[in-house]
Amino acid sequence: MKYRGDYVQSKRVVASSILAALVFVGLICVYYGSFFAPQFREKEDFDGVDPVIGRVRAGEDDSGEGVRVIDAPSKDEESGFDSSDFDGLLPDQQSSETYRTIPVCVARLSELIPCLDRNLHYQLKLKLNLSLMEHYERHCPPQVRRYNCLIPPPPGYKPLIRWPASRDAVWKANIPHTHLATEKSDQNWMVVNGDKINFPGGGTHFHYGADKYITSLAKMLKFPDDNLNNGGNIRNVLDVGCGVASFGAYLLPLNIIAMSLAPNDVHENQIQFALERGIPSALGVLGTMRLPYPSRSFELVHCSRCRIDWLQRDGILLLELDRLLRPGGYFAYSSPEAYSQDEENLKIWNDMNDLLKRMCWKVRSKRDQTVIWVKPMRNSCYFARAQGTQPPLCTSDDDPDAAWYVPMKACITVYSKNMHRAKGSGLVPWPQRLSTPPPRLQELNISNEEYLEDMEIWRWRVTQYWKQMKAEVQRDTFRNVMDLKANLGGFAAALNDKDVWVMNVIPVNESTKLKIIYDRGLIGTVHDC
Repeated sequence: MKYRGDYVQSKRVVASSILAALVFVGLICVYYGSFFAPQFREKEDFDGVDPVIGRVRAGEDDSGEGVRVIDAPSKDEESGFDSSDFDGLLPDQQSSETYRTIPVCVARLSELIPCLDRNLHYQLKLKLNLSLMEHYERHCPPQVRRYNCLIPPPPGYKPLIRWPASRDAVWKANIPHTHLATEKSDQNWMVVNGDKINFPGGGTHFHYGADKYITSLAKMLKFPDDNLNNGGNIRNVLDVGCGVASFGAYLLPLNIIAMSLAPNDVHENQIQFALERGIPSALGVLGTMRLPYPSRSFELVHCSRCRIDWLQRDGILLLELDRLLRPGGYFAYSSPEAYSQDEENLKIWNDMNDLLKRMCWKVRSKRDQTVIWVKPMRNSCYFARAQGTQPPLCTSDDDPDAAWYVPMKACITVYSKNMHRAKGSGLVPWPQRLSTPPPRLQELNISNEEYLEDMEIWRWRVTQYWKQMKAEVQRDTFRNVMDLKANLGGFAAALNDKDVWVMNVIPVNESTKLKIIYDRGLIGTVHDC
């Protein structure tokens, strides 16, 4: 094949570099437990890594000079930043030379998430609207407040339990938070058993198991064989307020992948548990900014035992879900408003139902505490509404796929002409969806031939990577994988037969490609990496 010849000559160099990089990532996964580890400079060689304490000796750049590391600033009295947050440096740093090794942060920063650091918010006196959840959104530190050190694992950290056993148990030392186990003890979220934390698969709304609850949703929708994947037509799910992500965990055997979303709130970092378990998830909140996903990304949005005020700001949070749902997509919702007969909850239910009718959603099924709405397949209902009906349609200059630090908008995003004409997204069922060129490729001026060639290139590359790593790793060595420049998702697609999941990251300046990744039945996010 033509492309293969292009790679054969440099195969050994490429494979060796990738092997070194992947083994390094593997060590981080083993000792740190998730893909939220600190990112290092892209160097082919390091002088040495201690995977336990995390110290890395800086390598050399192309000129032969050592990598320079900016000295940590001293204490800032006003902000509270203190260079004592850095551990001791390696011996050669005590010389007068400008070359530095990368220090390790102090232990109390073992769970630092720089852009989601509420201590930073207080110290910088940010004026955030707590009622709108702004304090759970991203607010990154200024340059002077950025830690230039490696995040250490917590004391006593153990090599993580490997998938699939990790779905049901993690080491307590790796995530030393047991508050949830006490608070949710009657709901089977998690149970502390000696040096492990077990996850029975329960939740606030599904005490007796997420698997039984998922089957009940399929029955409500009358899907074949009571299978929520509906013959491969339900693939991408957004779980809002996911807790420890047991709902998403029990979707995986059904070939459904969920982006499990929760903030780092008073329940501690629930997403940290999810990632340690090996479940696809991300920190996030429905606040003031759009979620970092393109329009028409999910077939189903789920919110169990919801405590979200969907009526606030003219229904702006429901309109954000509307942006993210595909034509004919479902919103599965459980909350007291859906079943309680007291005056307050009845009013909320009636107001919410009225809003969704004006958004052209219809109740597909309602049973006990759960209701499932469905979106229209076409624009016809939107254009048939009476003039002046609220919420309005978004203006033609609004880009529904723009999602990086873009404020939410209280308007309805109509379908493109192609989606309207096709009466849907035009996507084939999973698993054929993974390799079939999606209709939205034409919006990027990418031909089917280019798409298929990229897919074949990545199949070949991953085969070579795996051959090179065969002596170093086992099949279950990796679980959480991040592709920092995912392009069209070819790398993740080529890993589909492995027991891994991939967070496909698209740089902001290439963000239009993220919708192709979702149209393939994969997940990802946009970022300014």
